[in-house]
Amino acid sequence: MAHARSPHRRHRRGAPRPGGLLARLVLVGCLVAGPVLVACGGADDGSAGAPADDSSAATAGPASPSSPSSGSSGSSGAATSPGETLGAWAADPEHAVDRPAPLEAALVAADLLVTTSQPLDAVAVARVRAVPGVRLVERVSRAQALVEDRTLDLLAVDPARYRRFTPAASAQSQVVWNRVAGGEIAVRPSLRRRLPADEEGWLRLGNRADSPRVHVGAYAPQVAGVDAVVNEAWVDDLEMTRGNALLVAVAPRTSPQSVRRAVTRAAGSDAAVEILGPDLPVGAAQTAVVVGTVGEAVGRFTYTVLGGGRIAPDPAWVAAHISTETVPILGSVTCNNAIFPQLRAALTEIVDLGLASEIHPGEYAGCYYPRFIAGTTSLSNHSFGLALDLNVPGNQRGTVGEMDRTVVAVFEKWGFTWGGDWAFTDPMHFEMNRVVNPG
Repeated sequence: MAHARSPHRRHRRGAPRPGGLLARLVLVGCLVAGPVLVACGGADDGSAGAPADDSSAATAGPASPSSPSSGSSGSSGAATSPGETLGAWAADPEHAVDRPAPLEAALVAADLLVTTSQPLDAVAVARVRAVPGVRLVERVSRAQALVEDRTLDLLAVDPARYRRFTPAASAQSQVVWNRVAGGEIAVRPSLRRRLPADEEGWLRLGNRADSPRVHVGAYAPQVAGVDAVVNEAWVDDLEMTRGNALLVAVAPRTSPQSVRRAVTRAAGSDAAVEILGPDLPVGAAQTAVVVGTVGEAVGRFTYTVLGGGRIAPDPAWVAAHISTETVPILGSVTCNNAIFPQLRAALTEIVDLGLASEIHPGEYAGCYYPRFIAGTTSLSNHSFGLALDLNVPGNQRGTVGEMDRTVVAVFEKWGFTWGGDWAFTDPMHFEMNRVVNPG
């Protein structure tokens, strides 16, 4: 699918994919020059894992691969300004935008996040800005990207403007935002051990073999509820809806609750308005806009937070997308309507191959189960009814599992990803990652 290129993107066509890797760097309130830490107020080598509090530290990811045309930039000498040397090249020139100037504007807290399925037009943004008690708004693009068994809440932002909404450790790090401007992704620190980035720091956003890859440039605190950010040059390639979200900061001594209803009216009937904070309150309404080839199967996913890690999707969404049908081997299953043609085709082929006994109906653990990943506020892909767990007892997480590999190959042929191939294996898990029409 062809997309119009962002006017902010600086192209360097023909440059090969960066591949080299410099020394790993870790940053806590430091200025960084290439692989050297200078004027550093403290360092952490990361060996103890992710910080317990995302607001306390910013950590550089695997150092940005040098662009072939950048020579040895960053390999020697102290930076003349924060991050000057480290951010002097783009890890991904195809997705690079101008680097931000050093931060001078005052920091603000993001109190509300408005999300719609369509771009917010200038009139709607102006109405929200005019709501009494609203101090500042910033238009961004928001989507949920599927990464193995979780959704990653992702924003595409203007690094220069968005950074002032983040906690101070992140906002004041020039390195972090130079890297985002250079086409890399900044991820909140608590996900550092959970995301399947490869040894050179590349992360695939999606579960297809051809899903876009982005280099992890930093592990840095983000706006509450946001897992990661990229710059706006990524919007089209990630199939995001440009400008479909709005960060809102309220005035001092104004509570987000007091303006939420007015902001909702101003943003329009399609808008969901979330109060941001470290935890999602029970009863909070949330919206997910899933990108990738399965995005159409999910559509606009609005849900209410329940206790115990469970969610309640909008009943209208459930009525339109979820049903119970009979399929070979498993019998009656409840899933997303979009999954049934290719699930039925995969199971029929497995029967035809004489492998039906390799799938145990009594060990099937379900398909549609609306919930968060345990201990997180990231949606499980089971929430959309697009994943199923088979032969559970012998295929626990973190193991090789006992799944017949021909069965796996058949599911992959019919558009499913197998969790046994993931960085942290989940061999019971199969999920739809592309639409395949049985014809």
